[in-house]
Amino acid sequence: MNFSQINNVYFIGIGGIGMSALARYFYSQGKTVSGYDKTQTILTRSLEAEGIDVHYEDRGMDVLDEYSIKDTLVVYTPAVPEELGELKAFKEHGFDVIKRAKALGVISREFETFAVAGTHGKTTTSTILAHVLNSTPEKCNAFIGGIAANYESNCIINPGADRIVVEADEFDRSFLHLKPDYTILTSMDSDHLDIYGDSSSLRKSFNEFINLTKHGGTLMVNADVDISDFEFSTELRLITYGIANHADYRLHAMKYEDGKFFFDILGMSEIYRNVEFGLPGQHNAENAVAVFGLCIQLGIPEQTIREAFASFKGVRRRFDFRLRRDDITIIDDYAHHPSEIEAFLRSVRKLYPNRKITVVFQPHLYSRTRDFLEGFAESLALADELYLLPIYPAREAPIDGINSEVLLDMVNLDDKHLSSKEEIVSHIKNAENEVICVIGAGDIDTTVEPITNLFMT
Repeated sequence: MNFSQINNVYFIGIGGIGMSALARYFYSQGKTVSGYDKTQTILTRSLEAEGIDVHYEDRGMDVLDEYSIKDTLVVYTPAVPEELGELKAFKEHGFDVIKRAKALGVISREFETFAVAGTHGKTTTSTILAHVLNSTPEKCNAFIGGIAANYESNCIINPGADRIVVEADEFDRSFLHLKPDYTILTSMDSDHLDIYGDSSSLRKSFNEFINLTKHGGTLMVNADVDISDFEFSTELRLITYGIANHADYRLHAMKYEDGKFFFDILGMSEIYRNVEFGLPGQHNAENAVAVFGLCIQLGIPEQTIREAFASFKGVRRRFDFRLRRDDITIIDDYAHHPSEIEAFLRSVRKLYPNRKITVVFQPHLYSRTRDFLEGFAESLALADELYLLPIYPAREAPIDGINSEVLLDMVNLDDKHLSSKEEIVSHIKNAENEVICVIGAGDIDTTVEPITNLFMT
């Protein structure tokens, strides 16, 4: 597929974090970019402000009046239902219609590709990597699954740069469209079982993805990730990282001083002392170690990496401090899997060991809630007080017997409540708050600003 011959790119589900990054890329290449999404959001408004036309009603067959089959590429997200009128119209009338993952795969073939895979940590790790590479004279391009605070965008574009950083998303087996030169594997917990059925199928898909790394490429894998049953069809340089004693790049001696986060890295042939990093939490530090080790292997000067780490501002909705005062702290985070919630809340507890931690959580997907019901109950019990919102359905229909009431009953907490997006501000207002954590992957982010505004006066 040759994108140079395409003049128009139309996105169905343009407001998605991955879709909007692609839209920005094509727009930067001089293409006419437009698209549909069912809801206006901060992301879609940003796209419109940049000059991209977005509409919010399904035009069905009428959409064909505006586009020519000869020079229009249609990109859609698998989160969009197949029965959507516009999607059916383009498919039935012979347009080039491809999923987001394929478009990203085609683009990445033109670059030296750095792919970050894993059920957790992809967005933070890819953003750290992009920030370090962008701090070198060679620069890089990047498609990130979140808004990088250093760039206020999910897309970094540097004309002439021959490197690209991409998230290798396991959902819908999207990462199988990539052929990386360098791969980071952060984690491999069971997830997306609505797609894979069981953890064995998920592992097989990860194995298949790893084998797409180019012959002689590098695989950076978290030492806690078990790949002992993987079969490798290509020769790779395998380097491990993490907290484990046997890791090639080992995280060591984490500490907080004057609001800053430091750690040591015990490398393959050298110890790197007092590395300053702009994001707290052991899980984030492990992600940083992966990037540090890979960049050292690439020959990037240690001082360049250190300076990039110190200046890293994080990713929106990843340990995102929205308010930080002596009396009240508000943190927004995308955690939506029990392992992510546990890692996040344990990091919060280390930062604030003597303060009350209130969690506002919105479960994401009925199937994920069902599959990990006990895990959610255990991780949410790490809070002191819990407000649980209704399940965000996304692409799913309700499942009998799976709801927030059932989950709440399982959480071993005395101070726990059902709430909603409409009620949460009034509920929080009447509570005793010290540290408020707003977490989840649905539309819970729309509550963050109202909650924050409550404490701004």
